[in-house]
Amino acid sequence: MAWFYLIGLCVGIAGLAVIDWRYRLAFWHAPKRAAATIAVTIIVFIVWDFLGIFLGIFHHGMSPYALPLTLAPEFPLEELFFLFLLSYSTLVIYTGVTSWRSRI
Repeated sequence: MAWFYLIGLCVGIAGLAVIDWRYRLAFWHAPKRAAATIAVTIIVFIVWDFLGIFLGIFHHGMSPYALPLTLAPEFPLEELFFLFLLSYSTLVIYTGVTSWRSRI
């Protein structure tokens, strides 16, 4: 059960990649720009996470569905996958809506 959360995140990322591939929204439209956008967003959220951990706001929680592995104290491995999913889904939605609105 400890791998369920990570597997769910990977399934979500794979689903976004299929949508991205089908409609050519982010990585299949402008791969360098998409990678740079997602990288900058992930870095901002990692800084945010470490600030929240330092202030005692964020805690790992030890869910039975999450891995006990942490990259830093209170910073689980799955957080990187979640941040990628969050950034990628926002980019796909934004570019999808922009593309759709330009056709109207």
